[in-house]
Amino acid sequence: MILKKKSRPGASRSGPARPEDERLPLGSTFAYGFQHVLTMYGGIIAPPLIIGAAAGMDSQDIGLLIAACLFVGGLATILQTIGVPFFGSQLPLVQGVSFAGVSTMVAIVHGGGGIQSVFGSVIVASLIGLAITPVFSKIIRFFPPVVTGTVITTIGLTLMPVAANWAMGGNSQAEDYGSVSNIGLAAATMAVVLLLSKVGSSAISRLSILLAMVVGTLIALAVGKADFSKVGEGDVVAFPTPFAFGAPTFEIAAIISMLIVILVTLTETSADIIAVGEITKSKVDARRIGDGLRADMLSSALSPVFNSFTQSAFAQNVGLVAITGIKSRFVVSAGGLILVVLGLLPILGRVVAAVPTPVLGGAGVVLFGTVAASGIRTLAKVEYRGNMNLIIVAASIGFGMIPIAAPHFYDQFPAWFATIFHSGISSAAIAAILLNIMFNHVKKGNTENQSVFVAGTERSVTDQDVACLADGDHFEDGKLIDREGREVPITSSIDVVKVPDRTETREP
Repeated sequence: MILKKKSRPGASRSGPARPEDERLPLGSTFAYGFQHVLTMYGGIIAPPLIIGAAAGMDSQDIGLLIAACLFVGGLATILQTIGVPFFGSQLPLVQGVSFAGVSTMVAIVHGGGGIQSVFGSVIVASLIGLAITPVFSKIIRFFPPVVTGTVITTIGLTLMPVAANWAMGGNSQAEDYGSVSNIGLAAATMAVVLLLSKVGSSAISRLSILLAMVVGTLIALAVGKADFSKVGEGDVVAFPTPFAFGAPTFEIAAIISMLIVILVTLTETSADIIAVGEITKSKVDARRIGDGLRADMLSSALSPVFNSFTQSAFAQNVGLVAITGIKSRFVVSAGGLILVVLGLLPILGRVVAAVPTPVLGGAGVVLFGTVAASGIRTLAKVEYRGNMNLIIVAASIGFGMIPIAAPHFYDQFPAWFATIFHSGISSAAIAAILLNIMFNHVKKGNTENQSVFVAGTERSVTDQDVACLADGDHFEDGKLIDREGREVPITSSIDVVKVPDRTETREP
């Protein structure tokens, strides 16, 4: 059950100047804060699982990555909500590892740069993002919903091969890779996700992915497909070791790819700040957005020091603020503190890392599909009539799918080019941005209905067609019916259509 705010009888109407500055009792603050943690927990542990597996890490190292992401996410949340001069929007926003960069980071790892190159690219790209935040409001117009929706949709689609690989077992060299038992376990986990989403309470529905992973792991234990023997190896409590996986390396191509991700992240966080401002009925101006973006970029730039990745606001927690009515930023700060504590317990990360990969695959299909669906929801708000937005979306998503459909497509290209475009998210983002500028900002050469893509987005009826209709005529089951309920015969354009009490001639 989702905890919702209840009004107290006789409570004073004279509250804080800003709704987000309200302070609740300590117990309620941490209870609501823990609810925020549960809402975003599945999303924050998925990126380190994906990136760690791509880098060939064992369960102990992946556990360190997970703990680091929890720790940094908690610190970033506290910075965003409490704020210091020039950093932090002071709004109830939960920060965590952004999904926007996952596929790009996997591409960097597979390109030979390794996890060190990922960390280096995050540091440099985030510092560039920090530097451009004062002028970002001027370039954000180049990231309308037709661009951001395309990119978010592509993020979800490009992660589907990861979910499929997990469902098959994760290790292509294993004897049981792709076995019926592995895929069956993934299917069972996915079925639990769907079942809990349908029959559970709202709280259970929101936690369906996390709970399904627990159920799937129990099933795996029962059939001998889970091994938690290494969970006890290593520290139970530990402070994240700076640069535990080695010093970061800096490659131009990787940095360029990550910079595209940073631009998308800045756009997403701007949207989340505006959205939560509308929910809390608090004033959100350019300065406050800038403070929020600077907190985002600073935490992203420092996160690789503690072995984490790019940070951004979690949209699902914005929705939780709307549902519960709890607008206090201090509640979210408490959630950030809980994340920090969890990040100091690497044993929890090792437990998550020991979850069988088929279980992750079953949950991943829904989780990554949800990301794609979020992009589709954004694209549904785009106007497609009288413009070229449809071809922008079509060409950009198609371009982004090339490295997914044909992973070796760019093997013969220079290494820097392959690193940038081997990521579906980078490919789609570059295409969407350039096409949006070409069609929607550079108006010279544009004509009305200049392409079949424009003409195909709307229906039209000629005045000659309308002239033959009478008041009350309507279509039912493919038949034209007059107002008396009698069918009107439909013939070819050169014939006469006879209607009782009137005759009209349709011209070719």
